[in-house]
Amino acid sequence: MNYRHSYHAGNFADVFKHITLIALLQHLQQKTNPFCYLETHAGIGGYDLNAEEARKTLEYQNGIEKLLQNPIDHPLLQVYQELIKSYNEETASIRYYPGSPLIAYHFLREQDRAVYIELHEEAANALKQLFKSYKHVAVHNMDGYQALKAFLPPKEKRGLVLIDPPFESPDEFTHLIKHIKIAYKRWATGTYAIWYPIKQYTDILPFHRQIRELGIPKILSTEFCIYPDDTNLRLNGCGLIIINPPWQLDDKLKTILPHLCNALTQDPHRRYRVEWLSPETP
Repeated sequence: MNYRHSYHAGNFADVFKHITLIALLQHLQQKTNPFCYLETHAGIGGYDLNAEEARKTLEYQNGIEKLLQNPIDHPLLQVYQELIKSYNEETASIRYYPGSPLIAYHFLREQDRAVYIELHEEAANALKQLFKSYKHVAVHNMDGYQALKAFLPPKEKRGLVLIDPPFESPDEFTHLIKHIKIAYKRWATGTYAIWYPIKQYTDILPFHRQIRELGIPKILSTEFCIYPDDTNLRLNGCGLIIINPPWQLDDKLKTILPHLCNALTQDPHRRYRVEWLSPETP
């Protein structure tokens, strides 16, 4: 494994992903029944933006830093913005960016729990160290796709699975399709959020077609691009496949994403998309 999220922490893709993640977790909080949050590729959990890796790319400057400089007046965005600020109260500028494990933990209640999976041993050890004194959190050093078999269905019977692979393998989309099918067969009522990169959009179309062919009802696709999606030379955008999304999530994202696009870039090719890949009934 060569991927290190430290180079990319707080970039536009993180902002998009974490805002959507918060919307999903807020929905789970609406019922008192416990829920389980499972993350298959958790990384180290949090990131120092003054570290060498982040300073080398400065990707956070076109992500979280730009958003905090151009704050958006929307309840969901305010929750996200205040959460990030809470990790930087002693600094004049943003220095620390919480990854999705820390963000998700913020929304756990006494009755809820989180399971964080990380394959890379060094990253898994860092994650264990980060959460060693946290309640209701388990960290496992194992393959994220195998974790779907090991931990689904959860005893709580409700919850969210975030699948956020590094896309180092050219066959990653194929792996995703295979393991989404396995996971859904084990736990058809859970909510799944599957992240994917967008470089050339022509590469995404077969993935969407294969998702549709799974025959799973209630699949929402949401995408966010700040550059033209026509080159493999860089990350131009990203998307999330959401299985069993909460009611009206599509409308909420359609309200937020135009403002987020305008806050993070003025590129004329910026775009967002929210569309159903499959309706409520197959």
